[in-house]
Amino acid sequence: MTTMTEASVGSVREFKMPDVGEGLTEAEILKWYVQAGDTVTDGQVVCEVETAKAAVELPIPFDGVVRALHVPEGTTVDVGTVIIAVEVAGGAAPAADTASGPAADEEPKPEGRQPVLVGYGVAASSTKRRPRKGAEVPAPASPAAQAIQGELNGHAPAAPAPEPPAPAAPAAPAAAQALARPLAKPPVRKLAKDLGVDLTTVVPSGPDGIVTREDVHAAAAPAQAPAQVPAAVPAPAAAPAAVSSPAPSYDGARETRIPVKGVRKATAAAMVGSAFTAPHVTEFVTVDVTRTMRLVEELKQDKDFAGLRVNPLLIIAKALLVAIRRNPDINASWDEANQEIVLKHYVNLGIAAATPRGLLVPNIKDAHTQALPQLSASLGELVTTAREGKTSPAAMQGGTITITNVGVFGIDTGTPILNPGESAILAIGAIKLQPWVHKGKVKPRQVTTLALSFDHRLVDGELGSKFLADVAAILEQPKRLMTWT
Repeated sequence: MTTMTEASVGSVREFKMPDVGEGLTEAEILKWYVQAGDTVTDGQVVCEVETAKAAVELPIPFDGVVRALHVPEGTTVDVGTVIIAVEVAGGAAPAADTASGPAADEEPKPEGRQPVLVGYGVAASSTKRRPRKGAEVPAPASPAAQAIQGELNGHAPAAPAPEPPAPAAPAAPAAAQALARPLAKPPVRKLAKDLGVDLTTVVPSGPDGIVTREDVHAAAAPAQAPAQVPAAVPAPAAAPAAVSSPAPSYDGARETRIPVKGVRKATAAAMVGSAFTAPHVTEFVTVDVTRTMRLVEELKQDKDFAGLRVNPLLIIAKALLVAIRRNPDINASWDEANQEIVLKHYVNLGIAAATPRGLLVPNIKDAHTQALPQLSASLGELVTTAREGKTSPAAMQGGTITITNVGVFGIDTGTPILNPGESAILAIGAIKLQPWVHKGKVKPRQVTTLALSFDHRLVDGELGSKFLADVAAILEQPKRLMTWT
């Protein structure tokens, strides 16, 4: 994992949200493990953050005493945002406040490496340092600049007297440029972007003219009264009745709004992209798995599986791996850029896991090489890690085919959506006692329904049907795990 970057300021070092990879540009502070005044040591984990991929623990790379936590828990910040300040021993005295000297109005000098996430370049910042309190600010030299300033101050400007056209004073373009980028913290800018609010139209209420979250919400809320009309302008005649549909109304007292971020946001984007990119086909088969359930009970008593988790998912996973060996073309992906089908000669078996933070699909690398006890251990570790929120981004990369077990929720079947970049996904329904014709007689048998969704660009109906039929045949007669391998 990438360590936090640092920028020294005397004996106090500020740490910024690091580049944690995976093409992400922001992360949410989930939990602080330290507080101001705590002593920290090199390598100690100080906080846990959540990216759009997974939860990640961040260590501190030196010894010192925590001076301040700049970001509260539950806040989403951009990469490069200072999140913690630590006072280290043996450093020089902290530098004087730059706002008290003449350099406060100067452009900040370029720093060294700016931390960014993989796949994103470093853009030169256009943000200028705001003037210190009490400093003189050149007055706008044109009526247009005065009008803009008046709007931001919350009142209508007085009507200017006519004047002949003249070249704009140098201060006017500078004022307009300064007003073009309002002062706001990264989380506030993100909120404004999500709500579709132009920050240049928001009246700031924070100290030193900073736009706050409340300012953005106020700007996003529907207007409660018509805009103020200057006294010199006569009020318009009564407007005709509106013919468009009324705006949707919300009952805030009885509703809860949950920001879409982190894993939930990434999952939503991936599912939309998959559903509207790969043409899905889903086939179903209902199968008698009574013998499979007996095998599960026998394996639980086997000393080779002592301490391991043995359940129907284990046998189904092994059945899928055997079916892939018999139908290798199912294990492929579609390369749109090169217009090629990429056959995978390895199986990274994804297991969809429901977690408190959303749906995760980590995968077992080279699952096709694992014997049944090893596969059982891998499944147990994968599920436990996912539910604890400790799944690493690497564990969710490179999957080739996925299993999702909706049966644990009592669901009979469903039409699963492909994990992006994969060719097929198998859904397992609930295993229930049902009347079933067995050896010419109706008997109660353990029955389940399997659903296979596949990308019809690279998997034909015949291939998909044969693959699903092989999985079902193994679960009906699990001895085929030996005869077909």
